[in-house]
Amino acid sequence: MTDAKTQIDETVKSNDVVLYMKGTKEMPQCGFSSRVAGVLNYMGVQFSDINVLSDENIRQGIKDYSDWPTIPQLYVKGEFIGGCDIVTEMTISGELDTLFDDKGVAYNKEAADKIREANS
Repeated sequence: MTDAKTQIDETVKSNDVVLYMKGTKEMPQCGFSSRVAGVLNYMGVQFSDINVLSDENIRQGIKDYSDWPTIPQLYVKGEFIGGCDIVTEMTISGELDTLFDDKGVAYNKEAADKIREANS
């Protein structure tokens, strides 16, 4: 597990936005991963996608790393943000915009507003 932890730590710290997910951003393989990747893609966020289905050590390792039992898991500038429910709530409340602004992550504000409009 040490190798997985080291690999995860390096990935999280060397990329501005990382999504550990089932599948890829182009082809998610679960509804929760699809929702988070869809939000990030729609908002034009550049992010690294890590398919946990391709490596069992990473799949378990990310749960141990974050002490969070589910996937997907979103990291921004090395900080664990949360899973699908948390990212969804943050998107609708505008907290995700604030986080991206504070961390200097580029995104499409109009797209974020459209998501909120569609969910109000």
